[in-house]
Amino acid sequence: MDTIHDLGGKQGFGPVDVNEPEAPWHYDWEGRMWAMAQSSRNTSVTIDWWRHVVEQLPPHAYMTIPYFEKWCMTDLALGVDCGTFTMEDALNIVGKNALRAEGASRPEVLNKEQILEKNRTSVKTFEEEVDFAPAFAVGDPVKTLSHSVPTHTRLPAYARGRSGKILAQRGAHPLPDKSAQGQEVPEHLYTVVFTAQELWGKDADPRDTVTLDLWESYLEQL
Repeated sequence: MDTIHDLGGKQGFGPVDVNEPEAPWHYDWEGRMWAMAQSSRNTSVTIDWWRHVVEQLPPHAYMTIPYFEKWCMTDLALGVDCGTFTMEDALNIVGKNALRAEGASRPEVLNKEQILEKNRTSVKTFEEEVDFAPAFAVGDPVKTLSHSVPTHTRLPAYARGRSGKILAQRGAHPLPDKSAQGQEVPEHLYTVVFTAQELWGKDADPRDTVTLDLWESYLEQL
């Protein structure tokens, strides 16, 4: 998808402020949005479908509204789309009592070490068992597709039409391009290594490399 939503980012919008004070969010409501997103996930919505909905935002809106407001708008759209609530419910939420209901359970409070351990032990794998062999082996030279696609994709524009080498096989995983359309189509996934000069030109440091996890249909044999 050749829009502002490209995975690899877009040039011409100024530098990224890497010295911004470390804080999980700028306003309290962003923290509440994050908490709601973590606690109310619809199991029928894949991460790729969620990203597809984000990509429906017009470029001007995408560039001007805060990050967590994008989350809010996307979750509202998905809530209506999945039948969790109606648009009327969403529009009438203003003014509702936001206080905790009497007798409601309180969330578990974890310290930093407990959070890290919980994340470590609850990692979910999306690898699937398939009955077809991978098309590429470690060490194979490959080239990425040079054309864009009209759907959500995980092939960044800067890596299109570039030559690299298979660094590792990662098993079969749902293809994001199809998952974003509600279809589950597993494909073999590979880690592909590119030289920086292949991606950025002769002025890039010849010692640098970039690795990308890319699905089989993104690649062609050289």
